[in-house]
Amino acid sequence: MKTLYFECGMGAAGDMLMASLLELHENPYDFLQRLGKIGIPDVTVSALPSDKCGITGVHIVVKVGGREEVSHDHHEHGHTHSHGEHEHAHHHGYDRSHGHTHSHTKHTHNHDDHNHSHDHSHEHGDHSHGSYGDIEHMINHLNVSDVVKENAIEVYKLLAEAESHAHGVPVDQVHFHEVGELDAVTDIVGVCMLIEELAPDKILSSPINIGSGYVRCSHGILPVPAPATATILKGVPMYSDETKGELCTPTGAAILKHFVSVFCEMPMMTVSGIGYGMGKKDFAKANCVRAFIGESGGMDGISESVVELVCNLDDMTAEAVAYAQQLLFDEGALDVYTTPIGMKKGRSGLSLTCMCHVSDKGRMLSLVFRHTTTLGVREYVSRRYALHKKHSEVQTKYGTVKVKTSYGFGVEKSKPEYEDVAKIACENGISIQEVLDEL
Repeated sequence: MKTLYFECGMGAAGDMLMASLLELHENPYDFLQRLGKIGIPDVTVSALPSDKCGITGVHIVVKVGGREEVSHDHHEHGHTHSHGEHEHAHHHGYDRSHGHTHSHTKHTHNHDDHNHSHDHSHEHGDHSHGSYGDIEHMINHLNVSDVVKENAIEVYKLLAEAESHAHGVPVDQVHFHEVGELDAVTDIVGVCMLIEELAPDKILSSPINIGSGYVRCSHGILPVPAPATATILKGVPMYSDETKGELCTPTGAAILKHFVSVFCEMPMMTVSGIGYGMGKKDFAKANCVRAFIGESGGMDGISESVVELVCNLDDMTAEAVAYAQQLLFDEGALDVYTTPIGMKKGRSGLSLTCMCHVSDKGRMLSLVFRHTTTLGVREYVSRRYALHKKHSEVQTKYGTVKVKTSYGFGVEKSKPEYEDVAKIACENGISIQEVLDEL
């Protein structure tokens, strides 16, 4: 099975993800030419060689109106202009610019090094922000496939929802201060195009290093990860190390959240290509996203440590228990279930079990105490093995049915979504079995 795996030990940004995927492409020069002609106004794209800790890779530079637009993504990785002095020492043959020009209002944010000073100095004349509707309109008119448009819009939807949550405004009133710039559109659409052309059967990623410390933005000094990034990464395994600075950007987080099916250790796979997408700033560790592509065997599945939080309940209504269960699911629990038990004084009761990622334990524990009547919770740490999951659609003479396929550990099994099957059976006056037979 063709597998794409992202190693995010130094976080992720849109340009770094695109650069790592570009290195996996059979013809990166041709891809850059086509990317420059899809219809993003006034944009040119370059892929420049870069060296981090002795490792060679590629850094993507997007220029709007001939100027490099240093967006939220860029300043978080501390980009400075330092490519020219070592371009000759690398063997990447596609460090050229491609694009087209149109009259367009430029979005211009200049940010300083992300570790210490982030003062915004708006040196360019025009300065405006795009709404989610503006971005969606632009993407829908690009010369790319419908699949690329849908994926790019879904990534921006994650960004808009995160900004909406962070600033307390409706999604349709969100205006992107950094991530809505044209260079971010280019990064996102470029990643969507590359994934379409690389055509992996599944996309996996390591847990994400978010960095540490604080970052200065237009709203003030904020803790790492910034509120929008933290919102996007809900339910995603992340961690912080000694590296000071914001390593994972909102755009990088949204791209990974949309495309990655499982965040896990690298599975057993036969690698056919490795891509290095470089940031600009130098850290003690190589500042890059590493992408692997290759074939993974049928025995790989999910293997991870999980926490089971268990409590006994004998004084809650069925409706209240059901509400607590659904809330835990909505907040990212892996599984929530009840078991009938007999309690003291002959009372009938329930044992409520909430299974979650280790990183979510504190949040889930708080929710259990808040939304149930329990006075105590037991914790069990165990190893969880699970199959990977992917979703597809099957067209029948009655309509479209979603199908869930699970695979791993030498097993593959598929099952249609019950709601779709039941809906078709009801609308056509036929039995569920007849729909299944048609499938």
